Amino acid sequence: MSQRIAKPRTTAVILAGGTGQRVGLSIPKQLLKIAGKAVIEHTLTTFEQADSVDDIIVLMAPGYVPDVEKIVARAGFSKVSRIIEGGTTRNETTERAITALGEGLAEGEDLNVLFHDAVRPLLSQRVIDDCVAALERYQAVDVAIPSADTIIVTRTHGEDGEFITEIPDRSRLRRGQTPQAFKLSTIRRAYEVAAGDPNFQATDDCTVVLRYLPDVPIHVVAGDEYNMKVTQPVDVFIADKLFQLGSTAAPEQMSEEAYRELLTGRTLVVFGGSYGIGKDIAELARSYGATVYALGRSTTNTHVENPEEVDDALSKAYAETGRIDYVVNTAGVLRIGKLAETDNATIEEALKVNYLAPVQIARSAYKYLSETKGQLLLYTSSSYTRGRAEYSLYSSTKAAMVNLTQALSDEWAGDGVRVNCVNPERTATPMRTKAFGQEPAGSLLSSEAVARTSLDVLLSELTGHVIDVRQQDPTADASRASGFEQALAGVLDRQDGVA
Repeated sequence: MSQRIAKPRTTAVILAGGTGQRVGLSIPKQLLKIAGKAVIEHTLTTFEQADSVDDIIVLMAPGYVPDVEKIVARAGFSKVSRIIEGGTTRNETTERAITALGEGLAEGEDLNVLFHDAVRPLLSQRVIDDCVAALERYQAVDVAIPSADTIIVTRTHGEDGEFITEIPDRSRLRRGQTPQAFKLSTIRRAYEVAAGDPNFQATDDCTVVLRYLPDVPIHVVAGDEYNMKVTQPVDVFIADKLFQLGSTAAPEQMSEEAYRELLTGRTLVVFGGSYGIGKDIAELARSYGATVYALGRSTTNTHVENPEEVDDALSKAYAETGRIDYVVNTAGVLRIGKLAETDNATIEEALKVNYLAPVQIARSAYKYLSETKGQLLLYTSSSYTRGRAEYSLYSSTKAAMVNLTQALSDEWAGDGVRVNCVNPERTATPMRTKAFGQEPAGSLLSSEAVARTSLDVLLSELTGHVIDVRQQDPTADASRASGFEQALAGVLDRQDGVA
């Protein structure tokens, strides 16, 4: 009986040796905060969550290793095994990584190595998996996308400026990205050969293999447009907006036993719990053993726009159970009409219920959630990506919920309090029926389906995320990029997408 050959380990090497000079920063751009987290934290999160990656090492700009150590410790990245200083050039940084990777390896042992730019925080799991899979057949792998632009080759003629000398066939041109993946033995050998060249210089590692190991084929894996590099000031803005628009696939559902184990003895407070999604969340959590306080105007006479009533409701739940683990706010009002024709009372109601109430709930809930390391769950609508005519107040306050979620998740991260936001597709709720009337059967999500996903989010370790809930949910292994695609498609296509 033949022995099964174990697959080589896969190590991700995060190249973070660059500075922030081109974006006008006094700190390395990988430490710049985007969507509430340092760029490098977003990048590390992607590799931490990659099933095909076993461990991670970071090559950081000299003098900033302690900053990354703090990020790793706070985020609890278990795969990060080493953080070391990079070199003065990209090539020197790679050489330091190769040396570190070779330490402790047995004779004849090899590794899969993925070199990735720290300032490409929007990498998808699909690209990572494709690179690792390609290393089963090839020794060197690059990631690239077709060029949408015509590329020109120029030559400078003195003071007359630049002139075109060639326009290559665009159909054959690709824009290189990272990761670049190699067998450790291959990239090590390429650099050993390159060391004998006094003019050695390269801007990436595939170039080193191409130039110094010309007999080694370099396979190309399809990248994606979202895997952008944060290099120029405009990139910072674009990346931040993509994270703002980006959504996360819903967590996988658990077994009945797991729900019961995690919820028994926990306390859940639901504002907006009289009907619709809030009522369904309350009933579902209660069925798994949680103590639930379902609060609403029509059932408990709780008005979320009144801070004193919010404080009293939370204080009562804490006094009776000794803890509050989860706070959910599904309360909201939807008034259709042109803003110029809307009276002051309607405007005030929309702002108080849809914006000020969640703010007050968050402020009041913080002290309880910080004790239990719990979670605040808010709700938005697909209209947050672009304000829509006839319900400007609703869509603008729902955009505010996304910003509030992202801000609080960062603000409260050090205290272990998670904050997330659920973004349901058009959902069959009394609020929607009141605004739009009866709609075709089967065209709307059920409030029960949204409640189930909401419970999964509450029991997850997610924080700072917008979680889409759709009639056809993304698969469990959907990439981060697919979430951006869905959100951006929503800007164009979901013209009446109100939860």
